[in-house]
Amino acid sequence: MESSKPATMSNDLTTVTVDDKVIDRLFLAQQNTATLLAKTTARQRLAKLKKIEHYLLNHEAELIAALRKDFGKHPVETLVSESAVVLTQIRHVRKHLADWMRPKRVKTPLSLTGTRSYLHYEPVGQVLIIAPWNYPVNLALYPLVYAIAAGCTVILKPSEFTPAAAGFIRNLVESVFDEKEVAIVEGDGDVAAKLTSKPFNHIFFTGSPQVGKLVMKAASQNLAGVTLELGGKSPAIIDATANLKVAAERTVWAKYFNCGQTCIAPDYLLVEEKVADDFKVAYLNAIKKLYGSDPKKSGDLARVVNEKHFNRIKDLLDKAIEDGATVAAGGQTDSKENYIAPTLVDRVTEDMDIMQEEIFGPVMPLLTFKTRQEAVAVINRRPKPLSMYINSKSREAQHYFINNTRAGSTLINEYLLSFSNPNLPMGGSNHSGLGKSLGHEGFLEFTNARSVLKRNFLDLSMLYPPYDMQKTKLAKFLYKYL
Repeated sequence: MESSKPATMSNDLTTVTVDDKVIDRLFLAQQNTATLLAKTTARQRLAKLKKIEHYLLNHEAELIAALRKDFGKHPVETLVSESAVVLTQIRHVRKHLADWMRPKRVKTPLSLTGTRSYLHYEPVGQVLIIAPWNYPVNLALYPLVYAIAAGCTVILKPSEFTPAAAGFIRNLVESVFDEKEVAIVEGDGDVAAKLTSKPFNHIFFTGSPQVGKLVMKAASQNLAGVTLELGGKSPAIIDATANLKVAAERTVWAKYFNCGQTCIAPDYLLVEEKVADDFKVAYLNAIKKLYGSDPKKSGDLARVVNEKHFNRIKDLLDKAIEDGATVAAGGQTDSKENYIAPTLVDRVTEDMDIMQEEIFGPVMPLLTFKTRQEAVAVINRRPKPLSMYINSKSREAQHYFINNTRAGSTLINEYLLSFSNPNLPMGGSNHSGLGKSLGHEGFLEFTNARSVLKRNFLDLSMLYPPYDMQKTKLAKFLYKYL
């Protein structure tokens, strides 16, 4: 059914753009709707999520075609990384939303006898979601799921770099929602700037740290809350105790899935020196096993999203070679297809450009280490990564690497799959992101936990003015022993 070669990609920016008046109209309309949505029940919110679920299940062919057109992406990768993730989140919300919305009682200290306290969860209000191009459907819809679950209105801006996927999202939203609740606004960075200047209550952005800083700066003008799902250089550690064949195959799968355009993809390898040569052999064998002797002819390898990003990745590779690195596997490129072969780069040093910025493509630098301390030092000389991967059979080593580094998430002897567990929050740390998403944390990100204290009997009138020595003694007693 599938050809041996990905379909020709189209990245013509044919998305519909809007002017300031349209943005103003949508914002005002949703402002008036936000109060009504705040009063909706779990049943009403779940009914909306059910419509998203039905649309995804009934328009699978259109989704596959859109991602094939934008990326040359194989249907398996589309189904696994786009629709399946969103459907999993919807089903998780369905099981738990009623409980999440329910007020939560909290303990009352003895000094506040006569009161009871609880947390009342209310929607933050108006939400802006700015989605990226690398997983254009998944990363647009899953935050939408949690914003709807929380009772918010949403303006959603899909990426202009994946117009076919943006069209799919537009059709879904317009089929399911009134624009007073959820609206699509399409366009380039200028449109995003106009949107972020509006006084949204919360902005959910997925993208690069550089653009994340701009979003955060714009949000600060209105004191809007932000969730920033960013990225960074996520390390993959391979120590001497690891099963090298298995570790190599898992690493190759994770690195070249979606052509390396994954925010949580391993960005560079740290391989224990005494097994580095054996690991390189296993890595080359894994590339051949997954993508054949000529990956360009494989229908399973996606393409770089556009010419701009192709040139950026190629420049990083060329500069590394110029600075003394060697290509241990791959290295072939074809600008006509935005094709870069699955590539392993050896003899890399930390000062090379390829180790200074997130690659976000199918090029893997390899560094070696002699001791755990040396590996940790390499990681800690960089901003905190979004993910860290540890391939080791040694529990001692696993604990050492976790306890001596900081990262948004860590996977041991596995890659990427933490994103598929709705019970695990997703999020970075500082440079790799702010805030959390997915599961209960995803719901909380779009809510305000309002503190409520209710007096039922008694009070503290014995401590009201006018103050005297007796009240002073009573205050000292109460707040010393109660």
